[in-house]
Amino acid sequence: MSKKAEQQEIKLEIQIDEDVAQGVYSNLVVMNHSDAEFVLDFIFMQPQAPRAKVRSRVITSPRHLKKFLAAMDANLKEYEKRFGPIDVEPGDVIEPTGNYH
Repeated sequence: MSKKAEQQEIKLEIQIDEDVAQGVYSNLVVMNHSDAEFVLDFIFMQPQAPRAKVRSRVITSPRHLKKFLAAMDANLKEYEKRFGPIDVEPGDVIEPTGNYH
């Protein structure tokens, strides 16, 4: 059996803890990177509030992030095909200022 055929036969069982399965709401993502990794901070920002809080941090490789972006793009296109276009205003992008702790 070829190596490729062996890889296709592997079934992955994914487990998730109940607290992780509940998820967290995020309405802002801040991304930083080095040559070896990307750090995505998923943040909840309340309207009119001067502070926001990181709810979850994901650290991943550049290769995985590129695959993730392709999957997100494909899913977003499928979503818009089914439910209609999502309007995004130019002012919707918020640039965070300063450091956060």
